[in-house]
Amino acid sequence: MLVELSIKNFAIIEDLKVNFTKGLNIITGETGSGKSILIEAIAIILGSRCNREFIQSGHEKAILEGVFYIENPSIIMPILEEYSIDMDDDNIIIISREIYLNSPSLSRVNGRNITSSMLKNITTKLVDIFGQHEHQSLLDSSNHEILVDSFGDSELLELKEKIKVYYDEWINEKKKIKKLSIDSSERDREIDILKFQLQEIDDAKLNNDDELNIENEYRRLSNTNEISRSIEESLAYLNNESFGSSGILDLMNKSISLIANIKKFDEKLVNLHKQFEGINYELQDLYRELRNYLDNIEVDSERLDFLTDRINLINKLKKKYGNTIEKILDFKNKSQERLDELLNFEKELEETNKKILELEKNLEIYSERLSVKRKKISNILEENIKRELAALNMTKVDFKVDFQKKSQFTSEGNDKIEFLISTNLGEELKPLSKIASGGEMSRIMLAFKSILAFFDQIPTMIFDEIDTGISGRTAQIVGEKIHNISRNHQVLCISHLPQIAALADSHFVINKVILEDKTNTVISKLSDKDRIEEMARLLGGVDLTDTTLRHASEMIEMSKKIKERT
Repeated sequence: MLVELSIKNFAIIEDLKVNFTKGLNIITGETGSGKSILIEAIAIILGSRCNREFIQSGHEKAILEGVFYIENPSIIMPILEEYSIDMDDDNIIIISREIYLNSPSLSRVNGRNITSSMLKNITTKLVDIFGQHEHQSLLDSSNHEILVDSFGDSELLELKEKIKVYYDEWINEKKKIKKLSIDSSERDREIDILKFQLQEIDDAKLNNDDELNIENEYRRLSNTNEISRSIEESLAYLNNESFGSSGILDLMNKSISLIANIKKFDEKLVNLHKQFEGINYELQDLYRELRNYLDNIEVDSERLDFLTDRINLINKLKKKYGNTIEKILDFKNKSQERLDELLNFEKELEETNKKILELEKNLEIYSERLSVKRKKISNILEENIKRELAALNMTKVDFKVDFQKKSQFTSEGNDKIEFLISTNLGEELKPLSKIASGGEMSRIMLAFKSILAFFDQIPTMIFDEIDTGISGRTAQIVGEKIHNISRNHQVLCISHLPQIAALADSHFVINKVILEDKTNTVISKLSDKDRIEEMARLLGGVDLTDTTLRHASEMIEMSKKIKERT
């Protein structure tokens, strides 16, 4: 459950910290006091997209943090282990989001930086937020299939996974057919082009070592004169035979002779003499190798012309087929595959069509199995929804999950699912969007949430103004339903109705205050006395009279008895 919420420099909240409890946490406050901002902050902590515009003016960042106590660690441990996130012995998870003005936001779970997608995968197992926008999602029939599947078991998930695999393969084969199904003249043109390209590459007789070897040889042959001149000059330095000057070898021999004459006077000079002789032998070997290299060097103009043509050919092929020889050869392999497809068109087309038929058969079989599974779920769902709606003061409601077959295969099966409802006895069933009012939509969605709360293990549920469009006795019933959910789940509920607020286990009020010409939002947990005054405000507005205060007190006492009964 959400134990603590901390918000800093976010919208009109400068520094807010609130501790929630088990059971039903009710949050009330004047319109514009910041209730929606509080829910927005929680949604961002849970992984919703964060907007820099929420950062308070004059600050560089906003910090949002939620502390969660995990009563049943088994629901979350597998995914924490997958992301290498540790949880302490107290079963606490701390989730923080930092929103920066000039840099990306940061998400952390127990101090470990994670991505937004990782965060959402974790928090979907912790909190379910039901806001007013979900009324609209319920009106969109494309979401009805998702809702039905949310009641499914592992068998349903396995069926959907198999259908997805077959569907993806089916789409690929359909694309292949489209690629093969070109008219004969276009096919002939493509065959001619491919043959020419393959012949051009084959004629070049390329291999991956070509480029380096050719460039090295070309560089040597094209610079033969420069190489010869430099070697001749080096040889002259080593062994200058000109009258009156000495080369390095001659000078080396003189040095060795001088050291040889004096080595008898000092043992250290013996080793130096040996080193001199070793160097002299190496210089003589070097001289012979350079002389041999120079004697064998020759200008091969024909070979140079060949290499020049070869380099030009490779560069030409690079421009057409890829900027490296490896890419040219890869292009050749792919072109050969395509040519084989075109030359074996009829056989390829026949095999592809055969494969498509096999995939369609499998898609039909598994889609039908999925449909049967969904219909069984829907039969149970219909009865549960009608029972829940009856408990929510919609006693004359008829509800049905309508199944139609889609015109083509999809990755989710063949079912086109739509919820139909009749809110009055004798009326025909019609789509939700054509029947239900705002208050009815609130109760229908609450019915779904009540059933889901029974099946799932999500510990915390948040209701953002679930009481839209309802009042009186219906509001009382909705409040009792939310309180029933809170017996097994922590519930945070923003409400403006006293009938719902009276059932709170913990009651918080949000106020907007102005300090030093700056608007700020604060939240506080109400004492018994303060709670009576807040309930009186919900009942009678700003002016608190003895009558509204007495009524508020009576309503709280009555709610205690209701809670004891349920």
